[in-house]
Amino acid sequence: MKQTDPGSKPGLELSCPSKLSPETFLAFLISAVDRLTEDTYLVRFALPGNSQLGLRPGQHLILRGTVDDLEIQRAYTPISPANAEGYFEVLIKCYQTGLMSRYVKSWKAGDTAFWRGPFGGFFYKPNQYGELLMLAAGTGLAPMVPILQSITDNAEDETFITLVGCFKTFEGIYLKTFLQEQARFWNVRTFFVLSQENSLEQLPWSYRDRTRFGRLDRDLLEELVGSCRRKPFALVCGSAEFTKDMAGYLLHAGLAEDSYFLF
Repeated sequence: MKQTDPGSKPGLELSCPSKLSPETFLAFLISAVDRLTEDTYLVRFALPGNSQLGLRPGQHLILRGTVDDLEIQRAYTPISPANAEGYFEVLIKCYQTGLMSRYVKSWKAGDTAFWRGPFGGFFYKPNQYGELLMLAAGTGLAPMVPILQSITDNAEDETFITLVGCFKTFEGIYLKTFLQEQARFWNVRTFFVLSQENSLEQLPWSYRDRTRFGRLDRDLLEELVGSCRRKPFALVCGSAEFTKDMAGYLLHAGLAEDSYFLF
């Protein structure tokens, strides 16, 4: 389903802009749509030539869609590296009753979508923190990915990272290959909490010693904070309920409000 902007000039809606705008929605060409799980898609958007999107790690964009003549907007964080040339990628989870989900499910290569940005209040600087404790539920993994990659891509950034991914099942873990590769770096640990699994024997050996079942509760988070190699700064992204719970657990674990950021 190609969507055009009624406020744009004829012929311009298919162009690929080289500069983002926080105020104006711009059209980006969809070059690929990959279904990662039953309800999650990885979508690649084209940028002209070898241009870069211009986002700093952790910043997000606003997507505009129209369903049944109703305009809707949602925030998404690209997971592609900040220095990716000629493209950017977004991880999008679709919900059965979501309006934006209906719009996203209609996408195919060659369509266009409208974005504006960048936005976001967290700006990562190399070696700014001794350790980052990343707490991500589902697609809340998205803002963590470019931050993580910016650290491992920079040989002079010695920040420790503990990434905790909360998912329902092992099959539902996003970006397994990427996370496995990142976990090979000397300063990166990955840890998984699976709410709908109950047998370690069902998991690959490489996951068994870094996976817990159930939910990321207060006691487990306190254990994770205590295992950090340096005083951590926590990043949290997930549902509103997850974010609220984590904020409370972090305070209980001894982290002050200026020691975490909620996406």
